[in-house]
Amino acid sequence: MQRPPATLGLRHVALYVNDLDASLHFYRDLLGMELEWQPDADNVYLSSAGQDNLALHREAGKGGGETRLDHIGFILRRAEDVDAWHDYLVENGVKIRAAPRTHRDGARSFYCADPEGNTVQVIYHPPIAGNMT
Repeated sequence: MQRPPATLGLRHVALYVNDLDASLHFYRDLLGMELEWQPDADNVYLSSAGQDNLALHREAGKGGGETRLDHIGFILRRAEDVDAWHDYLVENGVKIRAAPRTHRDGARSFYCADPEGNTVQVIYHPPIAGNMT
């Protein structure tokens, strides 16, 4: 069987969270994602200008420890934006896991933690940033 046409990339992540309000504040109010849909008090769907979809599901004993997530990443258009985002999140009390640095491939990023302790990478990655519309 021949491989079907290529996907459009990784555009959806779903996370179990204990504190839905704190997670919504982090992703919507600090990172600037837009509320796409909230079907009920336990589920929220966010988007970055229609480019992706992040689902936050209140834990309530539904899963959590069943899978392990290393990190999720948010792509930036310019390398200099990495430091501006770092400073902004520090100013807003977000825990930084690794300070901004430039990688061998020309990417620049830092890591922080969301309210649930998930690692979030904020990254300028030239091959991806150059294809953003």
